[in-house]
Amino acid sequence: MIVSKFKFEKIIVWQRAMDFGEAINDITKLFPKNEVYNLSSQIRRAADSIALNISEGATGQTNPEFKKFVGYTIRSLSEVVTCLHKANRRNYIPNKTFDELYNEAFNLRTC
Repeated sequence: MIVSKFKFEKIIVWQRAMDFGEAINDITKLFPKNEVYNLSSQIRRAADSIALNISEGATGQTNPEFKKFVGYTIRSLSEVVTCLHKANRRNYIPNKTFDELYNEAFNLRTC
């Protein structure tokens, strides 16, 4: 069992963002090889940025500084959603997978 030593590790939205990033990473394995340096890379980096920005913003920052990082987090989440739309339109992911990840993205946004 991992013991949380950093404040951000106790934040539920950070924990969910970590799981979301792993789910995004998993679906990119379904993308065609020609997307490895394009959409696959873009969506993985954006998804990872969600948890990264939460942790960076939660680490001893002032309220205005934390709000700035929350803004970065929301932008990264929006980028992931757009990439999900692209992947769905290109038939890289099934509609059910799109719906599940889209809903989780919305839930992260409203946490």
